[in-house]
Amino acid sequence: MSLKIRLTRGGAKKRPYYRIVVADARAPRDGRFIEKVGAYDPMKPKDDPARVILETEKVQAWLAKGAQPTDRVLRFLDAAGLAKRPTRSNPQKAEPGTKAKERAAARAEKAGAADSAE
Repeated sequence: MSLKIRLTRGGAKKRPYYRIVVADARAPRDGRFIEKVGAYDPMKPKDDPARVILETEKVQAWLAKGAQPTDRVLRFLDAAGLAKRPTRSNPQKAEPGTKAKERAAARAEKAGAADSAE
């Protein structure tokens, strides 16, 4: 049985509130879970300490048992110092696509032709 430490959504429409739970990876997002290990309230300011609440002993115990945190939960655990989140580096992500490069080259050529005509 593969375990995940993930978020389950609660709260009203347009007012999300998440619980951090340990669940079977095959269980639905808001369905059955094994244990609640924290909470996340995105409506609170980022510097508010009550925005993310973690029960650190429970989280450490589940990580020792092999539970895998999702990306968002791993961010919370990294901020709390419970797990290390590897840095991601994709330098090509910010690079424009081929069509955009072609348009920019055409624009530069057009501007160069206009400058030489003056």
